[in-house]
Amino acid sequence: MKHSLLILIPVALAMAGCARKKTEAGPKATAYGTAIVVSSGDQQISTAGVALDQPLVVQVNDAQGNAVTGAPVELRGANGAGFQPASGITDSSGQFTSTVTLGETAGRYRITALSKDSAGKPIELKVEEVALGYRGTYGRQINRMYCARCHDPESTPERVSNYDNLDTPPHAFTEGDTYNKLSDADLEAIIAHGGAALNKSAEMPPYGYTLSKAQIQALVTYIRAVAEPPYRAAGVVYESK
Repeated sequence: MKHSLLILIPVALAMAGCARKKTEAGPKATAYGTAIVVSSGDQQISTAGVALDQPLVVQVNDAQGNAVTGAPVELRGANGAGFQPASGITDSSGQFTSTVTLGETAGRYRITALSKDSAGKPIELKVEEVALGYRGTYGRQINRMYCARCHDPESTPERVSNYDNLDTPPHAFTEGDTYNKLSDADLEAIIAHGGAALNKSAEMPPYGYTLSKAQIQALVTYIRAVAEPPYRAAGVVYESK
C-alpha cells in the first residue's frame, strides 16, 4: 500500500504542474490591425549565437496608419534563431519588442513577424539580420579599427569620420551594387596595395604592410557578409526562397 502511495504522489504532482501550465497564459489580444511594420532593429549585424545589439521592434497599424494597442504579434525564425519573448500583444504605442538571438550558423536570418486582422486573416512582415562567423567577426573588428573612419560617413563618440574630407567619397561596405562586381582577389589587391592597384582612387591607402593576408581575407569575408543586395559568388547555384 505504501508503495502505491509513493507512486501516486509524484504522478499527482506532475498532473498538477501540467494543469498549472495549461492555465498560464499571457495577455489576450483586444484589437486587430491591417498591417505590421518594422519600427527599429532590422538589418543588424551580430556574431552567430549572440543576441543582437538592439531589440527588434515592430508596430501594428490600422487601415488609416494609426498604431493599434493590444494586437497579437508572433515572431518566427529558422536555423536556431530565438526570441524573448516570441509572442505577445502590442503595448500602448502599438509596438511589440523582442530580444533576438541569431543561430550558431553564420549567414542571413529571415525573421517573420505575424499578426492578424479582425477576420483572422494573417498579416506578416519579413526582416533580415546578419550573423557573422569567426572570420567575419574578425573582419568586422578590423573594419572598425582601420576602415570605418573613411567608409562610414557617420561620426561616433569613439571615432570622427573622415568621409567628408575626401575628394572621392568611399563606398560603404554594405553597398553590394559596387562591391559585388569585384572578385575576392580584386578586393584583396585594393586593400593590400591601395586604390591605384585597380585604377581606383589613390586616396585609398595600401594596408599590405599593416594587415596580414589572413586579416585582409577576414575583412573581405565581412564585406561579403554585409553586402546589400547579398553577394552571390560566380559559378554557384543558389536556392530561391
